[in-house]
Amino acid sequence: MPYLYRDLKPRSPALPGAACATHSSGKAYEELKQECLHRGVLFEDPDFPACDSSLFFSEKPPIPFIWKRPRDIVKDPKFILGGATRTDICQGDLGDCWLLAAIASLTLNKKTLARVVPLDQNFGPDYAGIFHFQFWQHNEWLDVVIDDRLPTFNGRLVFLHSAECNEFWSALLEKAYAKLNGSYEALKGGSTIEAMEDFTGGVGEMYEVKKAPDNFYEILEKALKRCSMVGCSIDTSSAAESEAKTPFGLIKGHAYSVTGIDEVSYRGWQVQLIRIRNPWGQVEWNGPWSDNSLEWRSVSPSEQRRLSQAARDDGEFWMKFEDFKVHFDKVEICNLTPDALDDSTAHKWEVTIHQGSWVRGSTAGGCRNFLETFWTNPQIKLQLTEKDDGQDECTFIAALMQKDRRKLKKFGAEMLTIGYSIYESPGRDGHLGKDFFRYHPSKARSKTYINLREVSNRFKLPPGDYILVPTTFEPHQEADFCLRIFSEKKAITEDLDQNVAIDLPEPINPTPSPQETEEEKLFKALFEQISGKDMEISAEELEYVLNAVLKRTKNIKFKNLSLISCRNIISLMDTNGNGKMEFNEFKVFWEKMKKWINIFLQFDFDKSGSMSSYELRSALKAAGYQLSNYLLQLIVLRYSDEQFQIDFDDFLNCLIRLENASRVFQALSVKNKEYINLNIGE
Repeated sequence: MPYLYRDLKPRSPALPGAACATHSSGKAYEELKQECLHRGVLFEDPDFPACDSSLFFSEKPPIPFIWKRPRDIVKDPKFILGGATRTDICQGDLGDCWLLAAIASLTLNKKTLARVVPLDQNFGPDYAGIFHFQFWQHNEWLDVVIDDRLPTFNGRLVFLHSAECNEFWSALLEKAYAKLNGSYEALKGGSTIEAMEDFTGGVGEMYEVKKAPDNFYEILEKALKRCSMVGCSIDTSSAAESEAKTPFGLIKGHAYSVTGIDEVSYRGWQVQLIRIRNPWGQVEWNGPWSDNSLEWRSVSPSEQRRLSQAARDDGEFWMKFEDFKVHFDKVEICNLTPDALDDSTAHKWEVTIHQGSWVRGSTAGGCRNFLETFWTNPQIKLQLTEKDDGQDECTFIAALMQKDRRKLKKFGAEMLTIGYSIYESPGRDGHLGKDFFRYHPSKARSKTYINLREVSNRFKLPPGDYILVPTTFEPHQEADFCLRIFSEKKAITEDLDQNVAIDLPEPINPTPSPQETEEEKLFKALFEQISGKDMEISAEELEYVLNAVLKRTKNIKFKNLSLISCRNIISLMDTNGNGKMEFNEFKVFWEKMKKWINIFLQFDFDKSGSMSSYELRSALKAAGYQLSNYLLQLIVLRYSDEQFQIDFDDFLNCLIRLENASRVFQALSVKNKEYINLNIGE
């Protein structure tokens, strides 16, 4: 299916207070709840029914699950019991440890938690079987409503659950997130940073621990102080190693959350420690500084209390930071956007957001390896105007996210391999062409192309103008994307592909010559033969004339022009409104036709009689049309074939319709404004 996203300007980050209702009824949570209370019924969500389709899309449940409300599972259910904490998160029979690690990190920031999990919900007198949660999706906060029916087996929750059997906020949060993504199965496998971003609207950074900078401890300390969410994991070398337990009690291929970082006084030395949590709620590190290790005997009771150290099998443990760097491979940090930070937080990011799409045949050009199409990708201009404090360069993070791939899993969609390149701007406006990228190397680029939902990297560049080109690795791959720029100082961004401009010369009457050319003699003879003495021809007769003449033109290969094209030609050239073309009108049109033939031949590189749809932007620009990505994508969908080729007849049709539309617009516009007002008659 085509992806056509239209966004006319950079957007500011969305504010959570304006979360959009998502229920198919168009009603918000409170309205749905009041309706249920008024009718004396418990809410049942038709958008996410209690049936197998909400569980799995590729298979049936291995055992028969029974959907039950919390009141049917325990006598005294609570939404939150004693505060929402990381011990409320215990993994069930779903491979979504990445999500659970993010939820554990979420509990460390009460303000962020209260946004995602509205705390005024309960099973009290106004209980109506309905709950709601808020998630960030592509610069928009969504309010997701669910009923509280949960899948169970033998009276126990099958998936995420709390260590307290009568606490249900975490299980209901998982259900809402499953609804957002289409099913519980859609949550299998993922990156912790993905859920962290959906909880905060933040931007992720990934570090390879073995290659981390020397100040990595300080980076993590600063991140946690800023209330950033942090996760970590151990790589696997094969699928068989997934969830394998190491001799030290760590799980490979498993998502952990980082919940603290600190120093402790130990035998006269300061030791750097890091606190990790396993979302299973059990299975812990058993090396130095683990719950029952000898090291804690040399730490004062007050220090142990400060670090909340206790020997509990709750999945949380401390370990020496040097050991952490040995045993873990990846760390993911989710930096919060300005609206997610407390007013007291000193550092806030400046954020701009662009929405776009890669569409086969027009804007899905692939990476720089594919030069012939790379230049057709969307292009965003980035202006870095202000240096960092005390620095000569400007710091920014560029985060490229592919949209809705998890939701599209049931249709066979997978995460595409994505990345981006950054070029120094040549100082001219408009979409940069193929030759620019042929002769100019990139100034910076994403560290790698990878099949994750988001690719983000931090850069430092001198002040100036740059062009950022987001791409898939392979050409012809379709997806919607969201590009976010986080900068230390204010940066200005502009989509180079949104401006529409038309530069058409006024029609020029052919200059009369003393003697008729052979071409004119041929046309006149054909006209007289077909039209008679009035020298006017219909669309059917024009079809015959043009095809007869073009067949004698040796420098162009083409199939016959269609009757539709000829009707469009007459519509363009008919000045007296009689539905026919006079000989003088034909001569004016033929001057246009020769120009359009030359343009077509210029971009028919293999002389096959068709041109690549990826060249259409340049061909239309040569004809006087600068189009936005949105319009270009629509035109390619209309006029190209399955191999992304456009023959001369379709190219001609496209130009005729564009000229017709532009002439009408110019006739109706006032003082060359960019818009017109039309009544029903017009």
